[in-house]
Amino acid sequence: MLPSTLFSLPAETEVIAPGEVLRRRNEVLTSVLHLESGRVLRGVLDDGFLRHQLGAVEAPFWLDAASALMEQPLPVDMVADTRVQIRRVPIEAFRRSLAEMPAGARSLLLDMAQGFRQQSELAVSRLAQDAESRCAQWLLKNAEPDHSGSMQVTLRLRKRLIAAQLGIAPETFSRVLRHLREMGLIHGTGNVLNLPQPMALQSMAGC
Repeated sequence: MLPSTLFSLPAETEVIAPGEVLRRRNEVLTSVLHLESGRVLRGVLDDGFLRHQLGAVEAPFWLDAASALMEQPLPVDMVADTRVQIRRVPIEAFRRSLAEMPAGARSLLLDMAQGFRQQSELAVSRLAQDAESRCAQWLLKNAEPDHSGSMQVTLRLRKRLIAAQLGIAPETFSRVLRHLREMGLIHGTGNVLNLPQPMALQSMAGC
């Protein structure tokens, strides 16, 4: 763990209520959060809820130090699981403190941060793949032959309701459909989707 004693932490703390979002995926950092007390959940928000949990961290803990070290946006969402207290360190002050560390220690921290980020990105990628699998299964389950014998799906429900059935956010459902279009696995306009490659969809669905 990165010792907080290496940094000049602000005197004031912020109190966050359970359920509040502390960080959002792809957020560009302007500060780094040190968790002083409480527990924070890491995962992926769907429609405002943390439906996909990737783990929990408890104080004391640097919530976003890995991303700050790599100078990259956050790979996950973070939500307070309990009442938490945090100290917010401006990103410039955080990096100045890092610059004062011995070169060997900085190099080790960067290697650890890169490994941590890769694990988080892989976990989020697997969640996205799971959403694609569920969508592919749903399309195959609801597919019917058209007049030419090809398979098609008629969207008889609003996309928001279909997404709720699949346990994903409407934005995720729309993103998956867009990805399937780009791959050539579905096409069509309006409420009718043609499935030109049902075998490829079966492979994606794990059938």
